[in-house]
Amino acid sequence: MTHWKTPLAGLLPLACLMAGPALAQEAAEAAEPATFETGIAAATDTAFIFNSLLFLIGGFLVFWMAAGFAMLEAGLVRSKNVAMQCIKNVSLFSFAGLMYYLIGYKLMYPLGNWSIGSDETGGYFGAIGVAVLEAVHVGRDGADDYGYAATSSDFFFQLMFAATTASIVSGTLAERIKLWPFLIFTILLTGVIYPIQASWKWGGGFLDSQWGFLDFAGSTVVHSVGGWAALAGALVLGSRIGKYKDGRTIPMPGSNLTLATLGTFILWMGWFGFNGASQLAMGTVGDVVDIGRIFANTNAAAAGGAIAALIFTQILYRKPDLTMVLNGALAGLVSITAEPLTPTLGGATLIGMIGGVIVVFAVPMLDRMKIDDVVGAIPVHLFCGIWGTIAVLFTNPDATLAGQIVPIVIVGLFTFTVSLVAWLVLKAVMGIRVDEETEVSGLDMAELGMEAYPDFTPS
Repeated sequence: MTHWKTPLAGLLPLACLMAGPALAQEAAEAAEPATFETGIAAATDTAFIFNSLLFLIGGFLVFWMAAGFAMLEAGLVRSKNVAMQCIKNVSLFSFAGLMYYLIGYKLMYPLGNWSIGSDETGGYFGAIGVAVLEAVHVGRDGADDYGYAATSSDFFFQLMFAATTASIVSGTLAERIKLWPFLIFTILLTGVIYPIQASWKWGGGFLDSQWGFLDFAGSTVVHSVGGWAALAGALVLGSRIGKYKDGRTIPMPGSNLTLATLGTFILWMGWFGFNGASQLAMGTVGDVVDIGRIFANTNAAAAGGAIAALIFTQILYRKPDLTMVLNGALAGLVSITAEPLTPTLGGATLIGMIGGVIVVFAVPMLDRMKIDDVVGAIPVHLFCGIWGTIAVLFTNPDATLAGQIVPIVIVGLFTFTVSLVAWLVLKAVMGIRVDEETEVSGLDMAELGMEAYPDFTPS
């Protein structure tokens, strides 16, 4: 019995070896369709995950810009107004989050459900409704856009842009505006003004479909909109007491240039998310290469703006001006935002340098016009936003002169007009400026009952 089993046992492995290729071939043939489908699903999963991750990483980098704005403004206002700037920045960001959820997101991204217009003819006014995210634990079949990214990641990313627009206004109107009128305007800006005009480009509206407008990450859609709103507010609000006297501009130095420098570096860092994640995809080799290129060009433009401001203030004033250099870096960042992908490194540097030069000359120009912009936000975000949008013509062959200029004018007229009306109504209904005594003593104690630097208050 043992002898009988032994030869059979010896033949069994040989039989299995001979049968193996045939069985493997049959199994492979049976599994081939499933393997192909599984591969496609895995590739789609990967793209979905990386696209969503790009939005989330970009979103929290842009969120960090809120800290940058707060620190920049805290450093550039006088000590008696620092706490007010801090509470304004925290509050405006919070109200932006609420309003973008309640109305802004649907207005900006109607997904074809335009209240006025359509994707084909050009949309003008988006959908009305609250933002809705995907269900908990959703799978492939339940994702809103399985071929692209999670709705929640897109909402989070786009919200940060809306909040950034309001942050621009805060610094310009510092040291003399009441808290609540400012926050009411923020509600209007982030919930209605910004989303409507942004839908005209990024939501598939008429600036995109009819004019072929190119604005990669928002030199016009975000930055000039904040600048136009700030300009309207500054005109209605007026200048700070003592800022302009006998035809001269009286310097009002900020409280802490160290904080202002920190704020600038935070904004510089956050801008990599602002521009980089505006590639809107990270699911292919080409996307990742482009994101890297955007990062490099963004950095080059910021460096160019800072260097230009450094050199020109040395030439004009015989001493470099730190605040101008800080705003020069920001000017370079705003200037490259409309098209950070197509320029060469040299081209991006030159675009940023022109932005830095614009700031050096625009800041004193506004003072001559007696437009009081405490932090220089109008030259940085409005003037350089316009310049950056025009600069697209020099690096992107798809851009046209009319396609860039006409949208700049349309967005500017819309934003400035609506903002001006809003500021005038707020002024008439509740007043937007603090009284003279409050302004002289400082908004921190009068409006908030607290100081940012109590230990340094003169006794």
